[in-house]
Amino acid sequence: MHDLSTWFEQQHHGLHTFRSFQQKLSDLSRRAPEHSALCQLLSSLVTPYIDVYDEAPLPAADAERAHRRLAELLATIDLAGPAERRLADFNRIASCDLLN
Repeated sequence: MHDLSTWFEQQHHGLHTFRSFQQKLSDLSRRAPEHSALCQLLSSLVTPYIDVYDEAPLPAADAERAHRRLAELLATIDLAGPAERRLADFNRIASCDLLN
């Protein structure tokens, strides 16, 4: 997950990055099935954002805000932490909204 977080932080704020992120999640889920739930949660977080701006202008401020939120979220996920911490991370992801 750290590699994915680092990759995302280094990417441009455009919609292509979010689509690539979803593809990377799909690949990670296949390679590491023990992280499938997390990958699905993160993909579900990104999908509405992609859907809203697909074929539409993406305001720079919205793109920067969504990118920053997701980068911060990814940086705080602790897969090695105790079960309570991982559950709190999952709940934080599930309640996050990149559009607002």
